[in-house]
Amino acid sequence: MPVYRLPEEHIFPPPDHAEDDGLLAVGGDLSEERLLLAYTAGIFPWYSKGSPVLWWSPDPRLVLIPDELKISRSLRQKLKKGVFTITMDTAFESVITHCATVQRRENNGTWITDDIISAYTKLHNSGYAHSIEAWHGGELAGGLYGISLGTAFFGESMFAIRSDASKVSFVRLVQQLQSWQFTLVDCQITTAHLIRFGAKEIARSDFLHRLRRALEQSTKKGKWRFDTWPEKR
Repeated sequence: MPVYRLPEEHIFPPPDHAEDDGLLAVGGDLSEERLLLAYTAGIFPWYSKGSPVLWWSPDPRLVLIPDELKISRSLRQKLKKGVFTITMDTAFESVITHCATVQRRENNGTWITDDIISAYTKLHNSGYAHSIEAWHGGELAGGLYGISLGTAFFGESMFAIRSDASKVSFVRLVQQLQSWQFTLVDCQITTAHLIRFGAKEIARSDFLHRLRRALEQSTKKGKWRFDTWPEKR
């Protein structure tokens, strides 16, 4: 399959036209319209500084069904002890900036460029992008961010300054998504870390089918707050 060069018009080729490694298209911008179009089509950007924007739709796709979340015994103990206070959408820019400087995907350096930070902060301000923060002693200790459309949450990146801070953030997020009857967490790229939480690889065709079903539901826009956990720091 060829790798497509995107025109100025906000369109994408079909996801099943991607290369074997998942690369689908090159170029375009990170406007809100294009990003939302990409996610609704099962496509996401992932590139390095100095590179044009690269758009991906891997096959297989790593997903977590919220009701299939697995929590290790040691992590359950940490959750019960309340080592971290977990909040939502209180420090989005700090979370994504920490993901850029702390997190490394497959040890290839940061893929969260200044343009990515700017674009996703705009999505946050529009009510589509959300952050989950773990606090310890009043300081940001870890967290994650992603996009929400319909009953699907697209996880983008996480970071931890203190041990297990990102894991606790992820568990609390998924537990809340269960309560909100979300049906899909897109984990994008396969990692052993996420598989331990119950994530599994599925065929791209299956992922796109599940995504279409999720997008039939309304999107929970705006600032998110936990239903059942106090927000203290």
